[in-house]
Amino acid sequence: MATIFFTPAPSQPVLRRKWGSFNPVKCCDNMTETIQFSSNGKPTFSGKSLDMDPKIVPPPRPRRIILVRHGQSEGNVDESAYTRVADPKIALTEKGKVEAEECGKRIREMIEKDGVDDWQVYFYVSPYRRTLETLQFLGRAFERSRIAGMTKEPRLREQDFGNFQDREKMRVEKVIRLRYGRFFYRFPNGESAADVYDRITGFRETLRADIDHGRFQPPEQRSPNMNIVIVSHGVTLRVFLMRWYKWTVEQFEGLNNLGNGDMIVMEKGYGGRYSLLVHHTKEELREIGLTNEMLIDQEWQKYARLTDINYDCPLLNSFFTHFDDEECYT
Repeated sequence: MATIFFTPAPSQPVLRRKWGSFNPVKCCDNMTETIQFSSNGKPTFSGKSLDMDPKIVPPPRPRRIILVRHGQSEGNVDESAYTRVADPKIALTEKGKVEAEECGKRIREMIEKDGVDDWQVYFYVSPYRRTLETLQFLGRAFERSRIAGMTKEPRLREQDFGNFQDREKMRVEKVIRLRYGRFFYRFPNGESAADVYDRITGFRETLRADIDHGRFQPPEQRSPNMNIVIVSHGVTLRVFLMRWYKWTVEQFEGLNNLGNGDMIVMEKGYGGRYSLLVHHTKEELREIGLTNEMLIDQEWQKYARLTDINYDCPLLNSFFTHFDDEECYT
């Protein structure tokens, strides 16, 4: 993207904006005037207020965020493919194309059970060939009017394992990774899962901004029946869940990849938060590695409001061994 710089004409003075200042509480004759004319010590900015206009109704949050792993790829059936084909150019197998198409049908069937007419899908996809092909075949389940749009998002790419891969060296590296730790081990000339975490943090902020501003539909067409579909890779999707739900490194290392062409659904609960327990059962989530502690949090996510904070922190109670069992510290 090109960056355009505007330089003021020589005859025009350069204005220095005063970005922020803190105002004291202004006391008036009565309480009503004090509240009306005072900032109560809040920071104020030139031409911009930190307080939201109460008249502005926020756009509805999408009903679901659906995470999809790509269909079976050439690299999934033959690891030597990575020695001669660049990772971003690895294609789907014929089986992978079928898996992707079946996944699209399952997504549509799930959405249609909502019993609404104005539903749509919006896609975020990794720019790797196997994910783009997955989206092409998955997308066959939707006519054009049902697809609100798509974004090719490089931050959703696969963990980088180091350009063209030597098959024997990679086997040794993966053994070493188990000893070192799956999250922090960085492959030579590649990434660790911790590196993926950093870029997924940036994508998560972009996604949340898109949700908060309702960027998936024109203002006059915004509907609560939007469904976000993210087509990506095994490690990347596990890291996305870890980042969204603030799971620990130990919890991440206990997770399993989704199968090729499989999906996991974050669905809006009763209070507006996204929970895995709205669509999935506890047994299904245990299969991908969620612990009892993680399931308890998903149950809370299912009923909590957006403004709620879970003050019962199991991590504190398990980390600090000097607490009494009956006590809960926040």
